[in-house]
Amino acid sequence: MTQTIQETAAASVRARRRIRPHIYETPLLPARSPHGGNLLFKAENFQLTGSFKIRGAASVMTAVPAGQPLITASSGNHGIGAARAAQSLGRRLTVVLPETVVPEKLAKIRAYGVDVVLHGAETGLAEQHAQDLARSMGARYISPYNDPDVIAGQGTIGLELLDQAQNIDNIFIAMGGGGLISGIGAVLRAFSPETRVFGAAAVSSRSLALSMEAGRVVESEHLDTLADAVSGGIDADTLTLPLARAVVDDVVSCTEDEITDALRTIAQDENMIVEGAAALAMAAYVKMADACAGKTNVVLLCGGNFDGRKIRALALG
Repeated sequence: MTQTIQETAAASVRARRRIRPHIYETPLLPARSPHGGNLLFKAENFQLTGSFKIRGAASVMTAVPAGQPLITASSGNHGIGAARAAQSLGRRLTVVLPETVVPEKLAKIRAYGVDVVLHGAETGLAEQHAQDLARSMGARYISPYNDPDVIAGQGTIGLELLDQAQNIDNIFIAMGGGGLISGIGAVLRAFSPETRVFGAAAVSSRSLALSMEAGRVVESEHLDTLADAVSGGIDADTLTLPLARAVVDDVVSCTEDEITDALRTIAQDENMIVEGAAALAMAAYVKMADACAGKTNVVLLCGGNFDGRKIRALALG
């Protein structure tokens, strides 16, 4: 199944009406320090659960029949966001987590009252088990990104931006599985076609960027990255690849040093400590700042959930 830009944008409009009571409309903040242009931060780091992921999860949960079982897998932002959405909506949700899940994340997900299944040594195995369970139970599997309702939910950020800014010349969005940039990009392409969409890719793990170049899903090496929320591969049948190729104007690849520098800039100039994936979007903007001078630029801060022992030392070092 493929989706057009127009279908995705229309689905985001419908999703916004459904999820509005269950999310927080995050602020669009002007940069405190000059960065070579009119720089604004869409602060999803202030979203409920500290990440945009609750939007996509709530979009699915408000679109399917009330009695349908729901199942998902994630040891990070998606799992936490889905659990919070299920609590808010009174939905029964099973979250499959790897046996190696960080205890703090496990406790946070369980605190929302969802059912938890521990399976496998890493998230990929947990996701496969969740999909197998969904088929055997007749449940709706909620992918972190490869789901039209999830993409529509993430696209609601684009609709908020259009209400909050008179015009947006450029927007910088970190790319992982592609649900975020596909949803926002489709909305902006439909309603603000003059806005240029820049995808930010981590050099250490850039499956979507390489697949966009090749025009098909390709395997790639995945090294450790500060932007761990966007690391890993993408599904062979992902809806996001054709959408991302249609809506992304350019991809900016950033090194770990560049992501670290951006993390420090946000912390020291803007008084915000964000997760590595949010700093990745800022790093892409910094690389393009000269070309974007004199224009209105938005950096999407996709989340603020971080390992305090690692991020604080880097951000304040």
